[in-house]
Amino acid sequence: VQLQASGGGLVQAGGSLRLSCAASGRTFTNWVMGWFRQTPGKERVLVASITWNLGTTYYSDSVKGRFTISRDRAKNMVYLQMESLKPADTAVYYCAAGRTETILRNSPTSWGQGTLVTVSS
Repeated sequence: VQLQASGGGLVQAGGSLRLSCAASGRTFTNWVMGWFRQTPGKERVLVASITWNLGTTYYSDSVKGRFTISRDRAKNMVYLQMESLKPADTAVYYCAAGRTETILRNSPTSWGQGTLVTVSS
């Protein structure tokens, strides 16, 4: 499985960014796609996930109401639309994929490379 993340950058507080993840290498039926983020010295944490089949979503409390995860099954793409960004959202964001239990254990089957999001105050 290959996951290619893109879309990070520098944005002012209150601004928006959209991250994209191109997925390839297998069919993702019954898998979950997730976005994790990591700051220096801390573990990667799940911020949003979506089931490939039904599109069922999950959001961490810290991003609920501001971030939206979506997927395009025809294009094998996963997106994270981030609105009302805060300096606390500054992190390296990683696209990930795997069965549900692997996502929930922070041990997905596949990781993409990270993309840096910096939110200035």
